[in-house]
Amino acid sequence: MSFANLKRNRNSIDKLVAAAEATGGGEKSSYKDERMWKPTIDKMGNGYAVIRFLPATEDQDLPWVRYWDHGFKGQTGKWYIERSLTSIGQDDPVGVLNSKLWNMSDDDKSPTRKQARDQKRRLHHVANVLVVSDPANPQNEGKVFMYQFGKKIFDKIMDAMQPQYADETPMNPFDFWEGADFKIKIRKVEGWVNYDKSEFSSASELSSDEAYLEGIYNTLHPLSEFTDPKFYKSYADLEKKMNDVLALQSEMPMAQQSMMNAESPAPVMRETPPQTIEEMATASDDTEEEEDTMSYFAKLANG
Repeated sequence: MSFANLKRNRNSIDKLVAAAEATGGGEKSSYKDERMWKPTIDKMGNGYAVIRFLPATEDQDLPWVRYWDHGFKGQTGKWYIERSLTSIGQDDPVGVLNSKLWNMSDDDKSPTRKQARDQKRRLHHVANVLVVSDPANPQNEGKVFMYQFGKKIFDKIMDAMQPQYADETPMNPFDFWEGADFKIKIRKVEGWVNYDKSEFSSASELSSDEAYLEGIYNTLHPLSEFTDPKFYKSYADLEKKMNDVLALQSEMPMAQQSMMNAESPAPVMRETPPQTIEEMATASDDTEEEEDTMSYFAKLANG
């Protein structure tokens, strides 16, 4: 699809909403992915930036993708940071393990259920954005990046496309001509990063200069790495990594392994992960869980 076709065949809001409702819901090394942008938070936990969500690339049906990952540190002190095979509709070894751990007890405070919670999958969305204003890093302004975000911001996108009130007009945030800037307002609430005050500006065209818009369009990043099976590790490779991180032996009964892990002290020798990996494991873009936790564990309980 060329830029000219994009203007004629822009994704309808109905299509985007239907796709979001239908979906319901490889480890990187220690380098910084220069394609990714994230807002900067100061020492007080505050942050501000303005971005513009951008349309789908030629090979995409939708302007965003979503995937799950797992990020946790095992008893060995090693980290497990891997995309979940459930992102591409396949069973994942951590999910299988979590199901077993969850069903070993009816007590929500049991060690096995706590471990399952600590290892649960996390939902991420990724879209192309134009950085309009980044006071902490002005060198990013005017550039196109990929932006990874969670449920809170995705809900605000959905609210813009299907507003709750009759006096509000639906708006496609990803549209060049009828989209809107998104003001990211970050603050710390009870120790957690909070995005509640983030909001869209009034709808407006990004630019009246079509040559400029075409230049932006031609620099969009492909998002296929988050949805194409060839970018995911095999079940066997992930299981091997999981067993190494959690010090599991496949021949040992699950209950015995769980009791050993719960009772044994952690080894003195610990692997110190690169900062980027640590951030991936612990960072969240809002105070809410990235998916409905109770729904997730209800599925585990049903096997």
